[in-house]
Amino acid sequence: MTADTDPLARKAHADLVIDRTAQQLRDILHAAVGSLNPFPPYPGSFFNYAIEVEPGILGGPNRGCIVVGQDGELYELIMRMDFSGDDGDPVGMRDEEMRKLELLPHEYIVLAHQAIKAVVEHQLELQEKA
Repeated sequence: MTADTDPLARKAHADLVIDRTAQQLRDILHAAVGSLNPFPPYPGSFFNYAIEVEPGILGGPNRGCIVVGQDGELYELIMRMDFSGDDGDPVGMRDEEMRKLELLPHEYIVLAHQAIKAVVEHQLELQEKA
């Protein structure tokens, strides 16, 4: 049996292509994010700098807002209000968390592509304003 007809060799080759594609998109995303200066604050957030990513087919009710952070990595942005305190300070009641996403390579490909599009759109908006 040759590599061309061996099913396990085909699967290994396909896995290699997916892994390589994910790494190439990671490199492109990191470069795109690195070119933003300053990096934008997330709208409505008190503490986080991020750009929202449309999750496409990976969105769903069990996943919050997907963002790309200043480091070029993908996160789930979770914002909550804690009303248990009596101080009335809206900043003190705000709980914001950016949880790094653990993704399979094929999931990363989809979200990284969406993130690159979001970063490029942000860059184009900045160019229009200049």
